[in-house]
Amino acid sequence: MAFMSEVNMSSFSHYMDDEYEKLFRRVNPPRVVIDNDISNNATVIRVDSANKNGILLEVVQILTDLNLIVTKAYISSDGGWFMDVFNVTGQDGNKVTDEAILGYITKSLGPESCATSPIRSIGVKQTMDHTAIELLGSDRPGLLSEVSAVLTNLKCNILNAELWTHNARVAAVMHVNDEDTGSAITDPQKLSVIKELLCNVLGVGNKKRVAKTVVTDEVTHKERRLHQMLFADRDYDRVSDDDFDEKQRPNVNVVNWSDKDYSVVTIQSKDRPKLLFDTVCTLTDMQYVVFHANIDAEGPEAYQEYYIRHIDGSPVKSDAERQRVIQCLEAAIERRVSEGLKLELCTTDRVGLLSDVTRIFRENSLTVMRAEVTTKGNKAVNTFYVRGASGCLVDPKTIESIRQVIGNTILQVKGCLDESKSVHQDSPTRSLFRGLFKSRSFVNFGLVKSYS
Repeated sequence: MAFMSEVNMSSFSHYMDDEYEKLFRRVNPPRVVIDNDISNNATVIRVDSANKNGILLEVVQILTDLNLIVTKAYISSDGGWFMDVFNVTGQDGNKVTDEAILGYITKSLGPESCATSPIRSIGVKQTMDHTAIELLGSDRPGLLSEVSAVLTNLKCNILNAELWTHNARVAAVMHVNDEDTGSAITDPQKLSVIKELLCNVLGVGNKKRVAKTVVTDEVTHKERRLHQMLFADRDYDRVSDDDFDEKQRPNVNVVNWSDKDYSVVTIQSKDRPKLLFDTVCTLTDMQYVVFHANIDAEGPEAYQEYYIRHIDGSPVKSDAERQRVIQCLEAAIERRVSEGLKLELCTTDRVGLLSDVTRIFRENSLTVMRAEVTTKGNKAVNTFYVRGASGCLVDPKTIESIRQVIGNTILQVKGCLDESKSVHQDSPTRSLFRGLFKSRSFVNFGLVKSYS
C-alpha cells in the first residue's frame, strides 16, 4: 500500500508540475519578433518565452529544419525567462522574406504553440504511412547497398532515410512502407523477418562490436535520433588518433567559471549547415542546461561559446567529465562533416531505386560516407557523400562511368571538399560573451585564470 501511495503521489506531482507549466505559459505566452530591417544582411528573430528544459533545442531545431543558416545568436535563460536573438539567412545567404516560412516560425514558437502540450515534438508528425527502422553497426564498403537490397527483396519501399558514419560505426534511420499496401508494415511475422535479415547484414565482419536493428512505429526526429544512437554507442571513443584528420578536428575547450558556478564551453571549427543544432542537441542529450551562449558564424569559421551547468545544477566536476564533454562535442561535429564527393540524384521514385543506385556505387568501389534519401511527391531526391576504396579520393573517370549508367541528368556532381586545407588554425580561446560580466575567474581543474 505504501508503494502504491508513493507511485500515486509521484504521478500527482508530475501532473501538477505539467499543469503549472501550462498555466505559466498561458499567463506568460511566448513572443516572437521577426525583423528584416534592423540588420543589413540577415533576418533577426527574437524569441522571449517562459524557460523550460530543452527549449533552446526546440527553437534551434525549428530553424534548422527550415534549412535556415544561423550567422549569429545571443542566448540568455537565467531565471524563469528565456530570451534568444538569432540572425538567420536562407541557403542563398539572403534575408528570409518568404511569408510562409516567417508565418511558420511565428506559429511554432509564438503564443499559438501554447495551445498544445508544453512538451512538444518539433519537426515530427504522427503518421501511419510508414514504419521506422533504426540500424546501428560497424561500417564497411557496400553496407547501404546490402541493406537496401534486403528491403527491396522484402517488398519494402524506402521513402526517406538518413545515414551517418563516424569512427568506423554507422547509424541509419529509414522510413519504409509496404510495397503492396503503401502503408506502414503491421504484419508481425514480416517485421520479425526484416529485423532478423538486417541484423545479419549489420553483423557481417565484426563480432566484437554490437549490431542493432530496431523496427518501430514511434515518431522521432531523424537527425536527433542519429546523434542519440551514436552517442549511446560511444562513437566518441577513438580507436586511434588517425580516425579523423587532425587538421579537421574542431577545437573544443571546457573551463570552469568559479565565481558563477558555470562551465564555459568554447568551440572553434569550420562553419557548415546545422552546426548549431548538432552542438545544442549533444549538450541537451548529455543533460546539460545552456544558460548563456554566443554564436558567431559570419565567416568561414564558426565560434560558439556556451555557459552550462549539469541538469542537477552543478558545473563540470572533474577532468574526466571535462574530457568526455570535449570528446562528445567533437564527435557531434564530425558526424556530419561532408567528407568526399557530393552526388545528388533526382529522378522519378520507384521501388528498388536506392538498391539499384547503391549497387552501382558498390560495383565501382565507392563507399558511402553519408546519405540523405527523401521522397517529394513522385520524385526521389537523394544526396550521397562518397569516397573511393580505402577512403581515397574518387577517380573522376569512375564518376563519369557511373553517370553514364545512371544518367548524366539524373546524377549530378556537386563538388569535392579541398581536404588539404586546415579547418581551423590554432588560436587562443575567444570569449564571445565578453562584456556581459566585468570580472571573471575560471578554473581549468587546477589551473586558475582570471579574465577582466
